[in-house]
Amino acid sequence: MKFLLVEDNAELAKAISSRMKFDGHVVDHAAKLSDAIAFSETGEYDLILLDIMLPDGDGRSFLKWHRSGGQDTPVIVLTARSQVSDRISMLDLGADDYVTKPFDHAELQARCRAVLRRKAGKGKTEIELGGAVFDPVAGTLQISGAAIGLRNRELRLLELFMNAPGQIFSKQKLFDRLFSIDDDASENAIEVYVGRLRKHLEGCDLRITTLRGLGYRLDHG
Repeated sequence: MKFLLVEDNAELAKAISSRMKFDGHVVDHAAKLSDAIAFSETGEYDLILLDIMLPDGDGRSFLKWHRSGGQDTPVIVLTARSQVSDRISMLDLGADDYVTKPFDHAELQARCRAVLRRKAGKGKTEIELGGAVFDPVAGTLQISGAAIGLRNRELRLLELFMNAPGQIFSKQKLFDRLFSIDDDASENAIEVYVGRLRKHLEGCDLRITTLRGLGYRLDHG
């Protein structure tokens, strides 16, 4: 996927871009409203992440211009404004979703996936697989109708597996996704979280398989 990130805060833009690129996306970064318009006029994007407060204008004017031109590229607004009226106005202008600053990067990634699924015609954010119903946006897991409580890193680990069943994840890759460079943890922590997920998944047809020397894979059936 190709994303356009419109954000004037260089540190935040770098953090968001790094996360999205790690997920395999291509990211163009515009620090100004004029740059965002130039990018949009010359490129095609699957998703736009739009800050509202920009040095040369208001991101809402970009959103209005974007929609008035008939473009249906999904837009997620990044805003520090928490008033309900502000959020409603952005949705009325054509935003597909919004995230209030400060936000957790895992939440932003989940919302991007949810918006892209809706764009593809998959209206629900839920992932149903092997008798389990998982909603990465709501952070819920249900097995046989029973709700299973998940902690934050368990949620992110399950989301990785559920979005790519059958794919092998190395322990290093899982570690990089679950922990930041400042976290005091080792790769052995992955074994702990995998063990917890295996217990949570008891009662459904999903299983996390250990592949010696390679990593882990979510299998079902």
